[in-house]
Amino acid sequence: MEVGVIGVGAMGKNHVRVYSELKSVSSLGIYDVNTQAAKILGEKHDATVYGSISELLDNSDAVSVVVPTQFHSGVVGQVFAKKKSVLIEKPICATVKEAKKLMKTAPKGITIGVGHIERFNPIVAEIKKIVKNPLYMEFKRHNPASARITGSSVIEDLMIHDIDILLNVFFPDPSDIHSVGNADVMSVLMNCDGIPVSLSASRKASKKIRQFYVEDEEFTIEGNFMTQEVTIHRKPGQYHVEAERYVQENIIEKVMVNTVEPLKRELETFIDCVDKNLPFLIPPHQAIHNLEFCEKISSAR
Repeated sequence: MEVGVIGVGAMGKNHVRVYSELKSVSSLGIYDVNTQAAKILGEKHDATVYGSISELLDNSDAVSVVVPTQFHSGVVGQVFAKKKSVLIEKPICATVKEAKKLMKTAPKGITIGVGHIERFNPIVAEIKKIVKNPLYMEFKRHNPASARITGSSVIEDLMIHDIDILLNVFFPDPSDIHSVGNADVMSVLMNCDGIPVSLSASRKASKKIRQFYVEDEEFTIEGNFMTQEVTIHRKPGQYHVEAERYVQENIIEKVMVNTVEPLKRELETFIDCVDKNLPFLIPPHQAIHNLEFCEKISSAR
């Protein structure tokens, strides 16, 4: 299959790298307004550099759009005009209104997906299988300052990964949303079927954190999205006082997870869906729902 990547910034470079490694990709094309950066990347991964989006689309069956969010609508509109399948990096657009307007122009017969990459992280399915009666749930996604150009606040840039998992894997309709923060740091507390759920995200941290924490009736689960490790802490019922300190002896279990690169899994799935003319795992309506929730959080401040 002939594949293209539009935008070769920090994330776009990863799309180019992974596509270049896939056997199902017969040729790879790239375009970026920064021609020099595109040429360097093209030489590194044996990809053809095109002088315009139109030229790239004429030589591609499917493309990834990995440009800053504020340009998604315009670029994807060009892809739709050529009736090519497309994977749009999250968030789908800058606003819900813009996304809905764009999707009205989508042609039939193509595959349209949105790159919520953490849905392809193997720990998500593992934790979903383990959770039985959750009492409390918490997601933390903190990042050191970055030179990445996203065109989004920390909600759409980082927190949206956890919003996607929360809404589409665990609780589709949270209520009583309370948020505190700004464009770079945000904390949210909400009610999900009577269960308190907390989300936090930062672009000002000194340590990179990607954590998932669940207190269940019988155990506590900790997940690390980066290392793809899942740990279960179980209570054996042994409690005693030692040197005037309360002691609880826990049983700790390490869950076996088949580690994979989520982006590779995502792009393999996208290419397979295009080849078989199937809908992608994260279709536009889910991505729009995620963005609607982002806007709810912003308005709840």
